[in-house]
Amino acid sequence: MGALQNNTQLRFLTCGSVDDGKSTLIGRLLHDAHLILDDQSQSLEADSKRFGTVKDGIDYALLVDGLEAEREQGITIDVAYRYFQTPKRSFIVADTPGHEQYTRNMATGASTAELAVILVDARKGLLTQTRRHSFIAHLLGIRHVLLCVNKMDLVDYAEDVFAAIERDYLAFAAALDFESVSAVPVSALNGDNVTAKSGQMPWFNGKCVLDFLETVQVGAGKDSAGARLPVQWVCRPDGDFRGFAGNVSGAALRPGDAVVIEPDGAPTSIQSIETYDGNLDVAVPGQAVTLTLADDVDVARGDVIRHADSPTQTSDQVQAHLIWMSPQAMIPGRQYEIKIAAASARAWVSDLRYAINVNTLEHVAQKTLSLNDVGVCNLSFDRRLAVDAYKACPRTGAFILIDRETNETVGAGMIDFALRRSLNLTRQKLSLDKEVRSESLRQKPAVLWFTGLSGAGKSTVANIVDQKLHLAGRHTYMLDGDNVRHGLNRDLGFTDADRVENIRRIAEVAKLFVDAGMIVLVSAISPFRSDRDMARDLMQPGEFFEIHVDASLETCEQRDPKGLYARARRGEIANFTGISSPYEVPKAAELRIDTDAVDPESAADMIIKLLDKR
Repeated sequence: MGALQNNTQLRFLTCGSVDDGKSTLIGRLLHDAHLILDDQSQSLEADSKRFGTVKDGIDYALLVDGLEAEREQGITIDVAYRYFQTPKRSFIVADTPGHEQYTRNMATGASTAELAVILVDARKGLLTQTRRHSFIAHLLGIRHVLLCVNKMDLVDYAEDVFAAIERDYLAFAAALDFESVSAVPVSALNGDNVTAKSGQMPWFNGKCVLDFLETVQVGAGKDSAGARLPVQWVCRPDGDFRGFAGNVSGAALRPGDAVVIEPDGAPTSIQSIETYDGNLDVAVPGQAVTLTLADDVDVARGDVIRHADSPTQTSDQVQAHLIWMSPQAMIPGRQYEIKIAAASARAWVSDLRYAINVNTLEHVAQKTLSLNDVGVCNLSFDRRLAVDAYKACPRTGAFILIDRETNETVGAGMIDFALRRSLNLTRQKLSLDKEVRSESLRQKPAVLWFTGLSGAGKSTVANIVDQKLHLAGRHTYMLDGDNVRHGLNRDLGFTDADRVENIRRIAEVAKLFVDAGMIVLVSAISPFRSDRDMARDLMQPGEFFEIHVDASLETCEQRDPKGLYARARRGEIANFTGISSPYEVPKAAELRIDTDAVDPESAADMIIKLLDKR
């Protein structure tokens, strides 16, 4: 191949709708540019006979589709990364899947790419997934697009077909801030306009795909915020050494540089930059290094070491674009785990401002996000984090949301900016805190959280416990779900989103009672496990008691004290827990009471005994 001349590296991805020919295009490019070995060519011929979708020919997609399932189905499932080089340039290509359920994989591939090669089937034109991938590429900071109108052989290489698709895409992309959009008509299967100009389309005067990739100028990258080192590990091999390991991003770091530790804002300077191979005079973006600091400042995993002259934003609230990746809907108020660089915290969507229609780019009023939806929202964290706008620094501006129970990644997003409302607020320190108040009341504050189906006996048992505690001289208050809905939560319905907000408000009120030193009894169906966990997390260890008041659905329907089950069975009540809406049974409740077998008085005694043991 010879030595590389004036070589630069280009990271690009291929994307678009399913079966538009992304893998075939890359495979054909590698084959026709003689970038595969002889034994790979022989293997490709054999695999084409076994797995190929091309009758009596070579299936070039098999050069990229490596998973057995991909080869059997003729589709791309995971992101396939390939490295190759020509005399003019080296390339890292991410071939991403087209199916909607694999949108998260496309977002992963786009996160490090500088250019998007977007394929369109000439017979079908622009599809929803084409637009979705283009929009996500725009969100993730990609500024250059090559539109490949593929399968031109199946439309007789018609110029008017290509021109119409190019026109439609340029009209759609006009609302996105791409710096450049170029279009090329190709037949990936036959190799037309892939590595050389095709005689089948003499009307096309532009570059072929390979020539375009070798010559396109994509700029200096996405980082503009300055030097950042998110701390991944605090290294203390012995009592004499304390270093902070991580990957440099944004700009170079040097010994002697003045730096600040975020989010606390402690100033110091870099004493040394160390690696396994020795100390460095400079650490450039992308390098994994260990920093030692001139001062003994507090630094923990997740903190960000930044140049003193390139500030981050520290906040517990941000506005962000969010791509939802789970079949379970995103519900404002529900708590997730957020990861930004090496930092993690509890997080929730405090306000879904709007969803975005990926076909028209219109703003749509919605209460939740479903699988593959994109929206703009306000996110709240349970502590302050150092963040940047994604456009300025993707490393500290990108995040993922994780389901706290299943550890599934349910969302990914890009921070637009920190909300300054949190910067205007500080907690007022009170002279009479929880400890003083509870000592005055001569009791330990607690939350007794009664959960279970309607009719299981929650309010009945909680009311007896309340009376017994009162007679014992305890200071209590009872928050009954129905009563709260007549006042504080009267604006809420019974959708999943409203149920989450209902429990969030009740939990916050319960916390105020605990801060006052009281024992608060909450009787609420609270059907979702994650919401009960959220309420638990608001309290200190040992303050929260989850009590599962359990009874069979048949028993609850027989009791039906309010006639709700009968109405639900007749279809008069929507989203009724146990009938048309799920109830998630506690996994580790402090106490389970089977009211099919235990009478309310005995159940109350069991709860009192539980408190006494504390």
